[in-house]
Amino acid sequence: MISIIQRVNHAQVCIADQNVGKIERGIMALVAIEKLDSEKNAQRLFERILNYRIFPDTEGRMNLSLKSIQGGLLLVPQFTLAADTNSGNRPSFTPAASPEKGEALFNYFVSYAKDNYAYIETGKFGADMQVSLLNDGPVTFTLKV
Repeated sequence: MISIIQRVNHAQVCIADQNVGKIERGIMALVAIEKLDSEKNAQRLFERILNYRIFPDTEGRMNLSLKSIQGGLLLVPQFTLAADTNSGNRPSFTPAASPEKGEALFNYFVSYAKDNYAYIETGKFGADMQVSLLNDGPVTFTLKV
């Protein structure tokens, strides 16, 4: 599984002009599922996102996690992160999980996240989404498990 996480002051995802997920201070995570990913990968990725120390402490150092600040987590499925871009002028999606597996594992990821953390919002797998955010820093990281 691959995730691009961004520290945000706020973020939201809309589908057909309807807000389906919105957070204030926290992390907006784009999430991709690859062919060999499993529920164990989903659990590990969630734990990494929740505990990754990217928020400033009183001295301005990145020492605080999402969990420690009790911030929001917006999970957005984005299969394009799994693309192979090593050659040519068009991405190959060969590494990505099938749509069926991707949707099932993303839904598991969301369910696991909601069972283990109170401030979860999400986009919708397979939907045409409009995502907006205010990146704080900017602070952006790629996590892969």
